Amino acid sequence: MAVETEKQRWQRNFADLLQELRVAQTGVQILFAFLLTLPFSNGFPRATEFQKDTYIVALLAAAAATALIISPVAFHRALFRQGRKPELVRFAHGMATGGLAFMLIAMVSSVLLITDFVLPRPVAFVLSGVTGIWFLTFWAVLPFLRRNWGEADEDDDEEPATARPDAVD
Repeated sequence: MAVETEKQRWQRNFADLLQELRVAQTGVQILFAFLLTLPFSNGFPRATEFQKDTYIVALLAAAAATALIISPVAFHRALFRQGRKPELVRFAHGMATGGLAFMLIAMVSSVLLITDFVLPRPVAFVLSGVTGIWFLTFWAVLPFLRRNWGEADEDDDEEPATARPDAVD
C-alpha cells in the first residue's frame, strides 16, 4: 500500500471538499434563484408581513450560503501556486461549514414561507421544525455519531490514526 505524503493528503482533501461543495452549490443556487423570482409572481402581493419577513430571512440566508460555498474558489484563485494548500483547505472547510449553516436557515425558512402561505400557521411551524430537525439529523447528528466509522476495520499492525485539530478528512 502506497503511503500518502502530506502534500498529497492536502491535495486530496481539497479535491474532496470541492466535490462536496459542487453538490451544495447546486442546491443553494437553485433555491436562491427561486427566491429571487418569487416577489415577481402573481401571488406575492397577497403575502402577509410575516411571510414577507420570512422571505427576507430565506433570501438573505440563501445569499450568504451562496457566498460562503463559492468562496473557496475565489480563495483558491488568490492563492494559486503559492504552496498554501493547508491554509486553503482549512479556510474552505470553515466556509463550507458556514455555508451549510446558512443553507439550513434558507431551507427551513423557505419551507416556513411556503407552508405558511398554504396551511394554517401552527401547522407551518410544526412542519418547518420537523424540516429543521430532519436536516440537522442528516447534516450534523448522524455525521457526529458516525465520525469514527471504519476505525474498527483498520489492521492491527497499523499505527492508530491520531486526532489532529487541523485534520479535515
